[in-house]
Amino acid sequence: MPDAPAPMGPFERLLTLWVALAMVAGIGIGALAPGLISAIAGAEVASINLVVAVLIWAMVYPMMVGVDFGAVAGVARQPRGLLVTLTVNWLIKPFTMALLAVLFFDHVFAPWLTPEDAAQYTAGLILLGAAPCTAMVFVWSQLTRGDATYTLVQVSVNDLIMVVAFAPIVALLLGVTEIAVPWDTLVIATVLYVVLPLLAGLVTRRVLGTDAAIERFSARVKPLSMVGLVATVAILFGLQGQVILARPAVIALIAVPIVIQSYGIFALAYGAAYALRVPHRIAAPCAMIGTSNFFELAVAVAISLFGLNSGAALATVVGVLVEVPVMLSLVAFANRTRSRFPGGAA
Repeated sequence: MPDAPAPMGPFERLLTLWVALAMVAGIGIGALAPGLISAIAGAEVASINLVVAVLIWAMVYPMMVGVDFGAVAGVARQPRGLLVTLTVNWLIKPFTMALLAVLFFDHVFAPWLTPEDAAQYTAGLILLGAAPCTAMVFVWSQLTRGDATYTLVQVSVNDLIMVVAFAPIVALLLGVTEIAVPWDTLVIATVLYVVLPLLAGLVTRRVLGTDAAIERFSARVKPLSMVGLVATVAILFGLQGQVILARPAVIALIAVPIVIQSYGIFALAYGAAYALRVPHRIAAPCAMIGTSNFFELAVAVAISLFGLNSGAALATVVGVLVEVPVMLSLVAFANRTRSRFPGGAA
């Protein structure tokens, strides 16, 4: 009998609400205290905003502490699940996200967008598509009674690939869509927000030593992720407030390709796992990893490349807004279809 799924914490369960409240608060702060937002935007060194960098580290570091690369050796137990994850995440998802962004922003929604805005929103969605989820996958895995150890393997392997593949894929797709991107800034952002947090997480695990100590430490620092995310969203919407108030429909326009991509990628990965007879405890999490996004990284890189008040940064934040309700609907679907997979009988 599989273990019952662990409940989501209040931050994760109500993430969409916190993000929505942060958006409203940010717009209010931007209108009432524009000098504060301008001062934050001006705190930059080498295209890296120092305030946002601290907040992004607050988001990413607690997640990286939970990544155990020693578990990668466990992949031999079920190579098909990892094959589905890696194929969808790195050979399909980034390119379909770019295709959908170009389709909607350059064509379907072109009458309502300027070319400059369309290019920015496309860039933001490319960043989302090239960053498969890291931390929230553990939540989705728990809710679908996933194999926790194998989920850790999948996340760890994806993080290792992300270190070397994220920057080249993003640069390739931004180039294909004719959006200029400085390679040096992209590499710096990848090192700052992927490589260094991974190393910091590894060092922390070694210092703590035991699994029990690591779990206690992770529980203490985990709230920092949500605090950092909410504060970053507030800053972004403080800078974007005038645009959003003048054109609120832009949020809905950005959400459309993200939602289509999410359901499409899940259908592809979940269907492939079913065809390959992957056990449900592995199939559900492997589909969730590609469907969900490492939005902390996407937000950070969008800010580094295009600025705090850019359309690219706004697009990545919209990804945060729609992710939780979409993923919860997919969790419900995965649980309803559990019995159709090997080992899925209740």
